[in-house]
Amino acid sequence: MSETATLTAELGLHPEERLTREELEVLQLERLQWTVRHAYENVPFYKEKFDRHGVHPDDIRTLADIERLPFTTKDDLRQNYPFGLFAVPMDQVRRIHASSGTTGRLTVVGYTDQDLENWADLIARSLYAAGVRPGWMVHNAYGYGLFTGGLGAHAGIERLGCTVVPMSGGQTEKQVQLIHDFRPDAIMCTPSYLLTIADAFEKAGLDPRASSLKVAICGAEPWTESMRRELEDRLDIKAVDIYGLSEMMGPGVGNECVETQDGPHIWEDHFLPEIIDEDLRQVADGEQGELVFTTLTKEAFPMIRYRTRDLTSLHPGSARPAHRRIAKITGRNDDMIILRGVNLFPTQIEEIACEIEHLTSHFILELTKRGTMDHLTMKIEPDPAATASEAEAALKFMQKRVKDRAGTTIGAELVAVGSLPRSEGKLKRLYDLR
Repeated sequence: MSETATLTAELGLHPEERLTREELEVLQLERLQWTVRHAYENVPFYKEKFDRHGVHPDDIRTLADIERLPFTTKDDLRQNYPFGLFAVPMDQVRRIHASSGTTGRLTVVGYTDQDLENWADLIARSLYAAGVRPGWMVHNAYGYGLFTGGLGAHAGIERLGCTVVPMSGGQTEKQVQLIHDFRPDAIMCTPSYLLTIADAFEKAGLDPRASSLKVAICGAEPWTESMRRELEDRLDIKAVDIYGLSEMMGPGVGNECVETQDGPHIWEDHFLPEIIDEDLRQVADGEQGELVFTTLTKEAFPMIRYRTRDLTSLHPGSARPAHRRIAKITGRNDDMIILRGVNLFPTQIEEIACEIEHLTSHFILELTKRGTMDHLTMKIEPDPAATASEAEAALKFMQKRVKDRAGTTIGAELVAVGSLPRSEGKLKRLYDLR
């Protein structure tokens, strides 16, 4: 029986979502041992790295032995561009995706037929966890092309037995028209772009709360609980977090369950998570650190202890008890701002801005140099309904709250409503102008 048939036949849960923790760990060890041997025997990079670290696939006898393996980083992917980390011949690769390359050379990933089957199944599993049901219409506003979001989500929507509207990103007025005319039940997009869509509804004279949408499956960028509350209030929906990254697969590595909305459950039958500290040592569940993943079923592109740079913590499963959850991503350790000795993330400022009346979630951060000191300035749009004095008072209050919560001072400026760029995909908050 396929995973899709199982989803609909067995109360919506795949058998591996029903495992006990002990049963899941047995499966994980079996798949980890296969993955490590597969990488060692078929990827010269991994054989050389394992040999240099004095570790062999035969040394992996328990899940704890994963700590004996070396880490993989994004630089490793770039240095092996384009296909140096592929573990199968190119005639077995059915699809290639790649990162945007905004911070350097493209990172390229590949998929076999079985990889694509697993991916579609996991998106279907994620959608079901988010509350989507077979027969629904899903508006897919993730970008198509080399980015994994659009095509990855597309296949899973169809796999679950839903109708997909393959809109992709951009053309926001057309997005609103199609949502209004087609009346989809769910939408998939980045949270910042969903905010842009809500703005466009209002600009068109339409009430976003009156749309047909029931659920939004949002991911591809960090977002806060305040952003979730704003989206749910403005659109009268449930907003659910989907987690993924191209180096692992794309979207669908984990997903929040709509009944709990307490962080994405990682599908641990396919991905083995760890959290490490600054000394690269594993930390206990509940402690924050950097998220590390090892793929357990990837054929074309196995990843061993990949450092995601995402900062979070692992917690016991809730709606899916065997599968641990990650807390909402607070940021990435490569987008952390160190301002006068204080660590600060854009999501911390977003959390505060979303709470303050007369301000909006439309803002950017500019990092500049003043003499020998770094200076951070927030440029933010006021609520169009606010008076000038209300907006100025809200701005001063926001600066005070940042100082109180984060322990550092930032500059702040009001800018004209509609003057800041609107997200059509992943939102860029921070501009380093130093």
